[in-house]
Amino acid sequence: MNKSYEDPVTRKVEKIKALLTGMQRVLIAFSGGVDSTLLLKVAVDTLGENALAATAISETTSRHERRDAVRLAERMGVNHLLVESQELEMPEFINNPADKCYICKKHRFSALKALAEKHGCFYVLDGSNLDDQRDFRPGIRALEELGVRSPLFETKMTKSDIRRLSQRLGLPTWNKPSFACLASRIPYNHRITPKKLQQVDAGENFLRELNFSPQLRVRHYGDTVRLEIAPDDIQKLASAILRERIVAYFKGMGFAFVTLDLEGYTMGSLNRVLNRSKEE
Repeated sequence: MNKSYEDPVTRKVEKIKALLTGMQRVLIAFSGGVDSTLLLKVAVDTLGENALAATAISETTSRHERRDAVRLAERMGVNHLLVESQELEMPEFINNPADKCYICKKHRFSALKALAEKHGCFYVLDGSNLDDQRDFRPGIRALEELGVRSPLFETKMTKSDIRRLSQRLGLPTWNKPSFACLASRIPYNHRITPKKLQQVDAGENFLRELNFSPQLRVRHYGDTVRLEIAPDDIQKLASAILRERIVAYFKGMGFAFVTLDLEGYTMGSLNRVLNRSKEE
């Protein structure tokens, strides 16, 4: 292809391949999400067996995300390692401060760096992209401190770029909704416990089984649960039968109050409290 006719995404991919070639052997933090799946695919195509995948798992990892990561790695034929990260053994994490993502990332990627060294990998990579800079992401600081490389960010790949390229490459994740760890469903300074995480995971799976859009959140406020579903799905709750079924399910789980956010799902909605505190 004449390079003068290459689209911007193609040029960015070539830059990623050049970066990877120079790195020689890498370990990729692989969640099975849109970003890390694309990065792993390009790395495998570029480096072959010199690209390894590692997925950190703990109680904060949803069941379907863990399953998806294993299946995708098998599909790509990559050497895939599962690492127990055990964040819930860290008091500074379970106390759920505003920078808990920094604490988690520092812990997880320190373990991944040790794993990379054990397997002869020169670099640890993650799937952060250009759009990740637009939200409150304290975990990025941990990556910078540990020297973790982010090829998608370094080549200015946006989420839109990543989805377009993933579709072009035939990756099943091209239109996959964005997910975050289950701990992100618990408001800051509310203690993180295994029970709360299990309730969130079970609740979100329950709503998906009712054919709600997978882009949803179950927010845990102690005795109250706040449901964030896609705006187009809110009208479904006009059905008394469906609404009563949902209320019964969450009350059966132990919640006293079941509430619906009328704005619908919004990424990073819990960060509004932080922004308001700064303004005040």
